[in-house]
Amino acid sequence: MTLRRVVVTGIGALTPIGNTASEYWQGLINGVSGAARITRFDPEKFRTQFACEVKNFDAEQHFDRKEARKMDPFTQYAMVVADEAIKDSKLDLETIDLNKAGVIWGSGIGGLKTFQEEVKSYAKGDNTPRFNPFFIPKMIADISAGYISIKYGFHGPNFVTVSACASATNALIDALNYIRLGHMDVAISGGSEAAVTEAGMGGFNAMKALSERNDSPETASRPFDKDRDGFVLGEGAGALILEEYEHAKARGAKIYAEIIGGGMSADAHHITAPHPEGLGATNVMINALADAHIKPEDVDYINVHGTSTPLGDISETLAIKKVFGDHAYKLNISSTKSMTGHLLGAAGAIEAVACVKAIQNGIVPPTINHFTDDDQLDNKLNLTFNKAQEREINVALSNTFGFGGHNTSIIFRKI
Repeated sequence: MTLRRVVVTGIGALTPIGNTASEYWQGLINGVSGAARITRFDPEKFRTQFACEVKNFDAEQHFDRKEARKMDPFTQYAMVVADEAIKDSKLDLETIDLNKAGVIWGSGIGGLKTFQEEVKSYAKGDNTPRFNPFFIPKMIADISAGYISIKYGFHGPNFVTVSACASATNALIDALNYIRLGHMDVAISGGSEAAVTEAGMGGFNAMKALSERNDSPETASRPFDKDRDGFVLGEGAGALILEEYEHAKARGAKIYAEIIGGGMSADAHHITAPHPEGLGATNVMINALADAHIKPEDVDYINVHGTSTPLGDISETLAIKKVFGDHAYKLNISSTKSMTGHLLGAAGAIEAVACVKAIQNGIVPPTINHFTDDDQLDNKLNLTFNKAQEREINVALSNTFGFGGHNTSIIFRKI
């Protein structure tokens, strides 16, 4: 069968370096770090005392107080970016077929703050269990998609993918395929996460996954640097309006880029560590290229998973060299996590927005905080260190990998 084409017609972002897609993009190309000492709680007792928090976000500027109290921050973030993306797309909700419009979202954890607060409250109480009646609907990861569909009246497919840090890219690939196959004409897709809490920081610290560079938070996320010591936890959300190409053309929509393929794979190796030879990462990029019906040399830019962990950065660059061969040295490669931190289940969403904007503007955002070359990496690769670079970008690929060995890649093309 002939698959329908899918394009991006709207974007939204709420990130540690900008509270709209435009502000986020400016932060990226200017090399701004979103890392600072945590303000949500006193982090003094934690080994890592900093994170990439969303800044100057007031829920009551977006929701009335009663409504805001029914939502965990990860759902608030989702609602805000979905609204920005819908407005950006200029979709007329009165004229589209709402039965062919859906919401496919991603979140790796969901309502962690809500869960933490309810358990703490119970532990402090007497022997009578007292829980907020909104505890469960605030906590469950799928509620973000439910809220978005209720607001816009979208009656099509509606669910949330959970695959750790690959969640949002999984959601985008699912939305791509539902539209390709004719089950939807329009989708709101992306991801949100709000794990900068005591439980989130404590859990990742216990795993020794986080950087502990408390004396210099703004330089702590340093992908591909010899002295990287772990990732920096981030939070926020990103949304994209995906639309069938002819549907978008018929209404005269602005088109940012086309999504031409996606790939998925599993490391089948370890619950948290990447395959040392980049097996899953290699397979997922091969799968994405095959799905997009393009050759490795067609790709201009890769937004890598690049979390700033000692093992992960090595395995991903090994995979890129295996897949792209000599062309690997002609690519621009960068990790925007060096600026935003790692948004976990929302990472793929804001990194998809970064790819779309890179194609639109012909600018590769940098990998900041590079100070010392790592002899275990191939330093001939163009990892776009410290400054944005201008180049024509016709095809961009985005990688996201998650605990459990989940791997996803998605490919965007200029149209």
